[in-house]
Amino acid sequence: MSESLVRLVPTPNYHGYSVKFCPFNQNVLAIATGQNFGLSGNGKLIITDLTGPGNGTVCDCTWKDGLFDVTWSEDLPSHAVTASGDGSLQLWNTARSEAPVTVYSEHKREAYSVDWCQTREQQIFVSASWDATLKVWDPKRERSLITLSGHEALVYQAMWSPHIPGCIASVSGDRTLKIWNVRNGKSSITIHACGGEVLTCDWCKYNKNIIATAGTDNAISVWDLRNTVQPVCRLAGHEYPLRRIKYSPFVESQLASVSYDFTTRVWDYKLPAPCLTVNKKHTEFVYGLDFSNHEEGLMADCAWDQTVGIYKFPPAAPTLSN
Repeated sequence: MSESLVRLVPTPNYHGYSVKFCPFNQNVLAIATGQNFGLSGNGKLIITDLTGPGNGTVCDCTWKDGLFDVTWSEDLPSHAVTASGDGSLQLWNTARSEAPVTVYSEHKREAYSVDWCQTREQQIFVSASWDATLKVWDPKRERSLITLSGHEALVYQAMWSPHIPGCIASVSGDRTLKIWNVRNGKSSITIHACGGEVLTCDWCKYNKNIIATAGTDNAISVWDLRNTVQPVCRLAGHEYPLRRIKYSPFVESQLASVSYDFTTRVWDYKLPAPCLTVNKKHTEFVYGLDFSNHEEGLMADCAWDQTVGIYKFPPAAPTLSN
């Protein structure tokens, strides 16, 4: 399977960390970036319309530190939350290039991940930090609803289950994947998921028991939460650690990955040759990744080479039943 580059969006002087398609508008992207590779200087949230002129920028919101992640509100189309290197979170109204609507300041170290709950009846989001905690927030309140503690090292990412209300997965430098129940604030499952630090995870969109992890062992591990003795499969091929993985919203066994090896790859672990394509269009670490929920095969990545790539993959071939 081959991919085609639809568009290359520049982020001049800002290095990309996270990119997300808007859940309400199929043409709009949010990009979280930082100056000087996120090590010093400002951060900027860039909102891009893929149908717009030039680079398509319709709004940019500047923060005093690097922005490491972004998540769109599932309630208000113009609202997004970012996670910053100074430990704070920012709620932005992207219809206006102004100061944040709210700043949430409880984390003691870098805030590295944010994810909005996809259950429309429950408008909350989760953050993960290098202070080894997760926090759940109501966007209308400046104080968190609950703090989840249990990891023994910095937490790189936390993701709501798309299937189970109140369920969060998190991955950490302590080499574990943890599954949390927000109702009691406790971890129900702990998996030693990697030979090194676990940097990223994502839930399968079609099976509530399947989740994938990846990190410094340069491979993706797919887990079935009903039997965690060993992974269902491992997908190897990246030459350096993986920064982000993302399941397709259209194909159950298909997922993508980005890595320090400058590549973006698409996989289908039900096929004999699971690596479908290797994209080598970036010239620096690739950090951010997302699939469009609106159009099958449309995906985006962002990298430290100050570009965002938009790609189109052919639809998966139908599976023939016996």
